[in-house]
Amino acid sequence: MMEQLGKEPIPEEIPPDGQDLPIDMVHALNAFNILGDRVYPEIGFIGKDYTNLPILMELYGVDNTEFFLECLHTLETKAIKKSSEQLKREMDKLKRQSRGK
Repeated sequence: MMEQLGKEPIPEEIPPDGQDLPIDMVHALNAFNILGDRVYPEIGFIGKDYTNLPILMELYGVDNTEFFLECLHTLETKAIKKSSEQLKREMDKLKRQSRGK
């Protein structure tokens, strides 16, 4: 985009690319997307199903298990929080609609 504007890009301002991430983080992202979700209608997303995690770790050849698991935990925590917030918004919306009738 900077090139189209005729400007020289500033290296510090260039956002990271997938190639800039550590390989175990990329593997954690891939595993997170492959693992099944545990979801309950009244509760929402409660986490991932880690049944196949050992298989995925072996398949990807994870070198740094601790870092890999930290990445998975962070992704899962953010997904749970997002699901909880979305469910709360929907419940609040239903409450407002029922009061308005």
